[in-house]
Amino acid sequence: MFDWSDLRYFLAVARHGSTLAASRALGVNQSTVHRRIAELERRVGASLMLRHPAGYRLTEFGEALLPAAEVIETSVIELERQILAYRSDLAGTIRLTVPEPLVSRLIGSPLLDMFHARYPVLRIEFVMSDRYLDLSKGEADIALRSGEPDDETLVGRKIADSIWAVYGSRSYVQQYGAPQRVEDIGRHAIVGFDGMLINHRAAKWLAAIAPGANIAARNNSVLGVLHAVKSGIGIAPLPIAIADMDEDLVRVLPPVPELTRGWYLLTHPELRQTPRVRAFFDFVVEKLDVVRPILMG
Repeated sequence: MFDWSDLRYFLAVARHGSTLAASRALGVNQSTVHRRIAELERRVGASLMLRHPAGYRLTEFGEALLPAAEVIETSVIELERQILAYRSDLAGTIRLTVPEPLVSRLIGSPLLDMFHARYPVLRIEFVMSDRYLDLSKGEADIALRSGEPDDETLVGRKIADSIWAVYGSRSYVQQYGAPQRVEDIGRHAIVGFDGMLINHRAAKWLAAIAPGANIAARNNSVLGVLHAVKSGIGIAPLPIAIADMDEDLVRVLPPVPELTRGWYLLTHPELRQTPRVRAFFDFVVEKLDVVRPILMG
């Protein structure tokens, strides 16, 4: 009756509210989303969504089909996961999602070369995103995340600590001085967190200890906050693993205990025992003496 893969486009528009956002989520052209939705509607013989000034809204028929489409998606993902789980070779690609600031540190360390020397037919592919990717939907194989895991469907272990301190640029400190204690932060210009980071623990901590502070700038990524601090516009908490390595930055206050969290290596239970994922987990645990300086500075 219709191509099942067209349901991906239907679900993406239903979830994101526009064909542009859906195309970005799927990694295709917007015209492809339009074409596949039109083909699906032609096949089922009815409209599934209507265009509005603010985006797209499902028709009554589209709303009725949505739950069944989600069941099909879940079944397909489960089938793909089982296929991966029964692969018995140590070949292929491991899709690793990590925070963007860590990618250069991982690449610049000997860790990946050591892994490839042991497993020459396995390849590490970094999957970067401003949001936590959904491992249960196959968006990545393994996640390296800071903060206590909030997804009970994942398994893994803590491998290091994520430590944050407060930083300013050398030029800022020369011009305005440095806070002597946490309570002084409110008297300084601050670089705040925005977008996907609005609920980050560092954003909440700043709001709690300096509620009336002058927010000189906001950014929606940790790297963006770091670059803003480097510009001399204000101070901000940053992970010491990346900030200590930048000679333009000065640690103006020591590590903040309230911001310390664990680094966790996580995956889906059904992928955990696949040879390629098991090999990476075991290797990381074996090489914690190499891994921890990358994550902790």
